[in-house]
Amino acid sequence: MLDRDACLALDADDPLRPFKDEFVLPEGVVYLVGNSLGAMPRRAAERVRRTVVDEWGGQLVGGWNAAGWYDQPLTAGDRIAPLIGAGPGQVVVGNTTTIAAYQALAAAVRLRPGRKVIVSDPRNFPTDHYIAQGLARLLGDYEVRDYAEGRFDDAAVVLLSEVDYRTGARRHVPSVTAQVQAAGALMVWDVCHSVGAMEVDVSPADFAVGCTYKYLNAGPGAPAFLYVNPRHHATAENVLSGWHGHAEPFAFETGYRPAEGIRRFAVSTPHVVSFAALEAALEVWERVPMAQVRAKSIALTSLFADLVGDALKLASPAEPESRGSQVCFHHPDGYPVMRALIDRGVHGDFRAPDVLRFGFAPLYIGYTDVYDAAATLLEVLDKELWRDEKYARRLAVT
Repeated sequence: MLDRDACLALDADDPLRPFKDEFVLPEGVVYLVGNSLGAMPRRAAERVRRTVVDEWGGQLVGGWNAAGWYDQPLTAGDRIAPLIGAGPGQVVVGNTTTIAAYQALAAAVRLRPGRKVIVSDPRNFPTDHYIAQGLARLLGDYEVRDYAEGRFDDAAVVLLSEVDYRTGARRHVPSVTAQVQAAGALMVWDVCHSVGAMEVDVSPADFAVGCTYKYLNAGPGAPAFLYVNPRHHATAENVLSGWHGHAEPFAFETGYRPAEGIRRFAVSTPHVVSFAALEAALEVWERVPMAQVRAKSIALTSLFADLVGDALKLASPAEPESRGSQVCFHHPDGYPVMRALIDRGVHGDFRAPDVLRFGFAPLYIGYTDVYDAAATLLEVLDKELWRDEKYARRLAVT
């Protein structure tokens, strides 16, 4: 097992090490929550300032044309596309993952009339499963079936996460997609917990959704994205027929005519200030070799799991290739353990009922960070520092 000096040597030779300087991280903090909210890119503050002061302040409403605000859902989509294996004109950005999931599921069921089943995994991130349940209730004669049943022959659509938000378990996108499509159903992938942490390829899928505030580091409330396979561009319907998806929004017609291509899945006015922070983050990602990111992710997660060892029960897959960029453990008092750990400068998070969750963002987390985090966690456990009464009080966000 590596000691701290060996970790320092690995950091010195790390080809991704220069990227750490491009993020703002508080002194004395090891931030292992990149799978929940990524750290702030240094250039984000200046990019937001420019949007607010120079563009909004200087151009006023003219910024929609002069500053390119109007086209941001498409221009940002084309910049995200390479990170998910998509091509130009296949990704639109805006709104939230919840809304994008609704759009994808609703479009899919309309493309498969006569099939009255939506397949979801109850272990998907809750918003995905809730959206599936809500759409089924709205349609009236649909059911939501558990993916574990393995029956897709009468399903309209299957919605799954590539990486499980709670455990980090990773699904094999190509084989699952092929199985679902061979049964005549459409495939929707949620890549929130994989994009920015590994090489992602949603091109075989029919639809995919994802957020930009986790590993992509675009900030709290950053806009989500929706991928639509080009084979569906002419026939898929955006049930949220907002004016930005209209063929001619500024014709102000009384009837809705969908735009051609991916623009038909735009919905409403883009959140320009949030897009500014996203653009700053994407400037970093356009220089990042994703193969190196994945290789380092595997190395970091493996090191952490090895260092923690038998002190906690592993909740993630033991095989590194079978998990995303997170390592999770079970502990019956996981919440106070995490609170005690955060108090000592190591930030992870807690997921009910008993999961300690640690996300490793390879651009700004190093091997020495991992060593120090594991040592602190073992100290919290060994000395039972988590038993302090103040750690038992639940905060609103865990």
